[in-house]
Amino acid sequence: MNKLHMGPAHCALDIGDGSERAEYVDQDYILHRLGRPHRAVNIMYTYYPHDAEWPARISEAWKDRNVTFAWDYPYDDYFPYDVDGQPFAQMRDIRRHGQEVLLTLTVDCGLTDDELRGIARQLRSFGRMMLRINHECCGDWFQHNKRYTYAQVGAFFVRFAGILRAEAPNVRTIFCGGWGLPDGHVEQEEAFRDCYAAADLWSCDCYPALHYGWPYDVAEVGGGRYKVDPIDALVEQFVRTYKRATELAGESKPMITAEFNTDGDVTGPLAQGDSVVRFARWWRDNRVDWFRSISLYQFRDRGRLGLECEDPNNKSVGVEQPLLSAYRDRLLYDPWFMPEMTEGEAAAFPAELRWGSSEDADGLAIPIAFEGNPVFCEMTVEQDIGLMAELNGRWFYKAPGTRTVDMMSAFFDRPLDGPATLTLRVFAPPADGVNVDDGSGDWMTNYRAVLAAPPAMRIRYQAPGVVG
Repeated sequence: MNKLHMGPAHCALDIGDGSERAEYVDQDYILHRLGRPHRAVNIMYTYYPHDAEWPARISEAWKDRNVTFAWDYPYDDYFPYDVDGQPFAQMRDIRRHGQEVLLTLTVDCGLTDDELRGIARQLRSFGRMMLRINHECCGDWFQHNKRYTYAQVGAFFVRFAGILRAEAPNVRTIFCGGWGLPDGHVEQEEAFRDCYAAADLWSCDCYPALHYGWPYDVAEVGGGRYKVDPIDALVEQFVRTYKRATELAGESKPMITAEFNTDGDVTGPLAQGDSVVRFARWWRDNRVDWFRSISLYQFRDRGRLGLECEDPNNKSVGVEQPLLSAYRDRLLYDPWFMPEMTEGEAAAFPAELRWGSSEDADGLAIPIAFEGNPVFCEMTVEQDIGLMAELNGRWFYKAPGTRTVDMMSAFFDRPLDGPATLTLRVFAPPADGVNVDDGSGDWMTNYRAVLAAPPAMRIRYQAPGVVG
């Protein structure tokens, strides 16, 4: 058994989970459907606490009004922030499953410093999360652009980023602005020039095809509000944006796309996955080192922007789309998009496991000998500890209150054709989804747990009975 370090992928994959177009889907379900965790999960919230309709979800408060566009509400139709325990329950769910939080928050630029400090302090225990503040801020559809000038939105980002750096240094900020232009500048450059230096990461949302009139019209040949962009043109825009952002900030920072998908409303569901795969593989094939993550929007969607479509008869049910298999089978397990695993020196029990993030964690690599393809394969850990474990390419979650995890699904699609020694990779993300202030100087960015004894494996090669 050896120590094991999990480091960043060349280009990480994130997933959106819940927005104005969908409900949140719990991480156990997503893990079972896809077989491995993402680097981060993007959840989308809004915070306008001084508005008359607050704290209602605005589409519910205005359900009897005549609305003809998705953003024609007094404030943005995301989940209300800090209402009914959310987003914090979802954030804990995400982190328990070995992923980081990417919180998108549209927020009133008129909030005071004290109100912003309150938000920052709420985020201290959620590790190395990312906060995307007032995204797509060069547009004119969100409330931050309807109520405030571009310059005011830019100044707010810088102010909020400074407060976060002082109050919650574990939080990394994302500036999601406009595109680089052919003249060498970026959209609304004067208003947002200081944001590039203030942010930790830069992003542009990217949709090769988008039915932006959804759900108020239908995308048809010759009708409906939609657009289509070629992959090469989008890549060129990212290159221009990164180049100018680096000049404005005076240094290089990671470029990501925090929202990306091709809309099946425009291309049809059968062709949807092709451009998604081509876009991601362009960065792989060209080995671009500054483009660091793609966040697919999203897991489940009421339109056709999801790996699943929400069943209109039952919002808790998802209908798999062809995009799901294209994404899972052609991208999710591509080494370029997977975290790097590095084995180190020998380890022994009891073993300390450290979780910094899904891009910086110390776990264990435990060799497991198999005589052949098993009939049963189960892992038992008596300890009250939360674990993420990977075997034969498939990941499993063990909750603190769970004793035994069935791992046979690791062999359904990848059976062994003879004797083999596989590596059981084990990590311990925060058991309750939060870092605990234990007095250590790095508690905001590191969580530690001790695994007292090795997992007990039940591996059997013969079934108890055979039906004749």
